[in-house]
Amino acid sequence: MTAPARGTTLAGIAIRTPYWVFTGAIALVFLFPLLWTGVASVSPQPGTNQVDGWGFGNYETLAGYQAGIGRYLANSAFVSLLTVALTLAVSLLGGYAFARFRFPGKDLLFLATLAILMVPYATLLIPLYVLLNRVGLANSLVGVALVTTMFQLPFSVFMMRVSFESVPRELDEAAMVDGCSTFTTLWRVLLPAVRPGMITVGLFAFLTAWNDFIAPLILINDSSRITLPLAIANLRSQVQGVVDYGATEAGVVILALPCIVLFLLLQRHYVRGFMSGAFKG
Repeated sequence: MTAPARGTTLAGIAIRTPYWVFTGAIALVFLFPLLWTGVASVSPQPGTNQVDGWGFGNYETLAGYQAGIGRYLANSAFVSLLTVALTLAVSLLGGYAFARFRFPGKDLLFLATLAILMVPYATLLIPLYVLLNRVGLANSLVGVALVTTMFQLPFSVFMMRVSFESVPRELDEAAMVDGCSTFTTLWRVLLPAVRPGMITVGLFAFLTAWNDFIAPLILINDSSRITLPLAIANLRSQVQGVVDYGATEAGVVILALPCIVLFLLLQRHYVRGFMSGAFKG
């Protein structure tokens, strides 16, 4: 093998350098607030529990706030995981039906499902609160998860329909010839093929439920049942309206860590899920 010409190598580096500089600058712009928050959460600040030297005094304040950070983390985890489970179950079956079956009014029903995206989120919370109160789910984490799931379903059904449509129908037909039922075909044949789309849907559902503020604010009255974002917002003005910035920054770090870790772990599948069906046909 012959080594590439020096001029060609230098020309390639010269062409790519502006791209590296631009993407690096964009990365710094997005990472700087996270890095600043992480440093500020352990740095000394007047009026906080961490006034001398660097340490975890702000995290101690957060840990001892009202019911405790563990309780609020558990509440957020319960709502997020239940939202992911419900969203995946409903969107998987809905996307499969829209992609593989023909029935009267299919396109109209699909458009009606997508139309929910055009309805402002906050405008439906009061009617939903009244409805949940009548069925005994007001002031409950299950009710919050159901509301969050409802607003996730239009996007999730759309993603799963696109994912199923990107899978060749020959796989279904081959499975049917081998004696598989509709459910068995979905479970054993199609599910592995649409795994990137499922991971994308699940990740979006988790991030939405984990960071949601307004639904718990409207639907939850018991302070011990609120989720972590609402607890952090309440912590900001716990002492005569004075903002405890140190504890707030510590709460932001704890709130952001699961999202960052999940995104980094699932990034490859997340990108593949968004590309599902992009080049279909």
